[in-house]
Amino acid sequence: MSQTQPPLPPQGRWERRFERWLWSSRFLVLLAVIPSLAAALALFIIGTMDIAKLVIATAVYYFIGGGPDIHDTVVPSVVMAIDIYLVAIVLLIFGLGVYRLFVSPIEQAEEHAPGHPFNVQSFDQLKDKIARVVILAVIIEFFRAVVDIRFQTPLEAIYLALSVLALAGALYLMSRAQTH
Repeated sequence: MSQTQPPLPPQGRWERRFERWLWSSRFLVLLAVIPSLAAALALFIIGTMDIAKLVIATAVYYFIGGGPDIHDTVVPSVVMAIDIYLVAIVLLIFGLGVYRLFVSPIEQAEEHAPGHPFNVQSFDQLKDKIARVVILAVIIEFFRAVVDIRFQTPLEAIYLALSVLALAGALYLMSRAQTH
């Protein structure tokens, strides 16, 4: 009991050209892909240079002596570099995911496990992966801000504890959502 579709009427020359142009318009996403990858490269360089400066400042402080005290700047600098790397990763996932979804699958990515961050099967999956990394970046940014907090009242410490509890809850819910 198979029903066959009636044959489609032949397309006109203009209709074929228009549809070819419509299909080719998917390459417009390259206007988002290329700058995203370039920005990711720039952020990876910035994060790496920040870490290199920190390592040099640490070596100078401990082995040569002198220079400013690094104890107040080490943790915020490392956290900022991690934040920069996470944003770069978001840009990579976005650029490669959009390319894969709208232009063409990437053969090397297809050879890896389906769970690889660059292997997205749908736009919703791309949004989900980006949202997870963005949430991690926001959490890192929160902790960077917390490092600089000087408490004036005990209530401020309670607010901090509640904020950390809320972040822990968010991470728990993210992990539960990922397992389902």
